[in-house]
Amino acid sequence: MTVDRERLRSTFDMAADVYQEARREYPQQLYDVLIAAAELSEGDRLLEVGCATGKATIPLARRGFHVTGIELGRALAHAGRRNLKEFPTVRIICSPFETWRPPEPERFDMVFAATAWHWIDPAVRYRRAWEVLRPGGHLAFWGASQVFPDGGDPFFREIQDVYEQIGEGLPADAPWPRPGLLTDQSKEIQASGLFEVTLVRHFDWEVSYDTDAYLRLLDTFSDHIAMDTDRREHLYAQIRRRLSARPDGRLRRQWGAVLHVARRKTG
Repeated sequence: MTVDRERLRSTFDMAADVYQEARREYPQQLYDVLIAAAELSEGDRLLEVGCATGKATIPLARRGFHVTGIELGRALAHAGRRNLKEFPTVRIICSPFETWRPPEPERFDMVFAATAWHWIDPAVRYRRAWEVLRPGGHLAFWGASQVFPDGGDPFFREIQDVYEQIGEGLPADAPWPRPGLLTDQSKEIQASGLFEVTLVRHFDWEVSYDTDAYLRLLDTFSDHIAMDTDRREHLYAQIRRRLSARPDGRLRRQWGAVLHVARRKTG
């Protein structure tokens, strides 16, 4: 694992107090499609990689699944246990996924990760998922990225001059992905030789934020958490100033996710 990935993935523990509130829910349709594609039934055993405060854990626990959540950050794991205390079929374990081992002979019907799979060491993540799945079990993962549709809010392009001023601007060739065009990781899954891709589905949704809610959201992004304090304070002040000039003081952020589901191969 690169030093930069290791450093950035550890920053989320600093956002444990605001993560659950600041991060909005994934579309309910995503869970419906996931459950059908992974051929899950109530009571099945799921392993969540990077469960954080339980954002994706809670909707699946409510649907009757037994969930073991693996979380690297101690503060995040503590918050997850607090948020999921009403579900006796959920347990949260503080550990890196790369080194965690389930008690024998425990095997899972599905391994899944919500906005966390890309933080797991790519040299071992597919092998580790394969090892803890039962034969015929499924791996599923999705992210949550910003997309830029026609007619979307222009705020994000307009605020780039402030990011440039503080030395945090985007590279000249940085993509501005459109809905439905986020990266499909099927080739990576297939290249592992361990899984057969059974479904790839794109989801798009929009969230409206007032200034405080949007700044809390930024406080859960690794690059903003790791940002120099003076730079971050200047950026946030400019965001407040510009949003306060809008009649409703709000912005619209469009989100996209690509759900990948793959079946474990035998062997």
